[in-house]
Amino acid sequence: MTDGLQTLRSEIREWLASNAPRDWRSSADTHEAFVAQQRAWFSKLVEAGYAIPHWPAEWPGGGRSLAEQKVIYEELARADAPRLLLSFVSTYHAFATLHECGSAEQQERYLPAILEGETWCQGFSEPNAGSDLAAVSTRAVRNGDVYVVDGQKVWSTMAQYADRCLLLVRTSSDGPKQAGMTYLLMDMKAPGVTVRPIDQIQGDEEFAEIFLDNVEIPISERVGEEGEGWAVAQATLASERGLTLMELAYRMRGNMFRLADTIRAAGLAEDAGIQRDLGRVATQVDAVCALADRFLERRMAGQEAIGDASVVKNAYSRALRAWADLGLRAGGVDAQYREAITFGDLNTGNWMADFMNSYAWTIAGGSEEVQRNIIAERLLSMPREPKGWQL
Repeated sequence: MTDGLQTLRSEIREWLASNAPRDWRSSADTHEAFVAQQRAWFSKLVEAGYAIPHWPAEWPGGGRSLAEQKVIYEELARADAPRLLLSFVSTYHAFATLHECGSAEQQERYLPAILEGETWCQGFSEPNAGSDLAAVSTRAVRNGDVYVVDGQKVWSTMAQYADRCLLLVRTSSDGPKQAGMTYLLMDMKAPGVTVRPIDQIQGDEEFAEIFLDNVEIPISERVGEEGEGWAVAQATLASERGLTLMELAYRMRGNMFRLADTIRAAGLAEDAGIQRDLGRVATQVDAVCALADRFLERRMAGQEAIGDASVVKNAYSRALRAWADLGLRAGGVDAQYREAITFGDLNTGNWMADFMNSYAWTIAGGSEEVQRNIIAERLLSMPREPKGWQL
């Protein structure tokens, strides 16, 4: 490690020792407390320059090299600091979309607001268009200087707390399904927008439904041209499948201590089967980190291929599932009791919640089946299955 990286590691480790919340799991015992805690932690990280290392250098704390980003994520995981769940879509999805596809006016208006605490959600999935994003049916009809939007979105992460929404709509039914899609930026407080949190089986309300009834969105809030929504959406999804997974992968590796502590507490440290499974999980986690590194290196060098992000996404979801499964098995009956309020996928401190949430990652950002199709067709150049083919 270079002297510069070691200095950065020492700086952030010292800062976290004084600033990272220690009781964040127990203190966020209501949804309101969770939101307040998340906003306060994000503000602290922004002020310190550690919230957006993946943003360009003109932003506070941005312009970090890949090696510097890794150091920051490793130290946040080592300190067991809370993830920025509330601002996750804002700092990754919204940023990537606006930075790569937004107009100068949109960037100037929205990117600074994100750092001031404005939060975004994503309006892609629908009741009949989850993994098949091209089947989006939420309709937008142009009326003068506005689009009038009607439809429904579902599984929108923390939409009940969001100020704005990345919205994918259909403006035409002619030609291929992808060709009739348009990308809009929607004010969540606009007349006609109704948000209903989804009461999940594990007790969380991490997701919400969004109902749109004659919602007017100005033409100036369109990203790209009309009918280019599919291409813009790929910028959003590439961020989720690749860039964000670097942080998540390093946090998973940083949380391996939780797995080891659970195994030791259960008296299973000498169990040959558990040792074997722990070795497999550790290898999977290291592989995901390596894949995420390679993805970002290729992306920064302009060498990213369509499908690279899908490889990372599938590897991560499988490793996370194995990680949480082993923790739940090692924890025994006690680990199956779920505490009151938890959010996230691996940082909750509760193995049952982590295990159930790990399965969401096999769907979020595109299901495993969709990702495998992308990998097969785009990276391996495999043909689509001929129509009428049967075993």
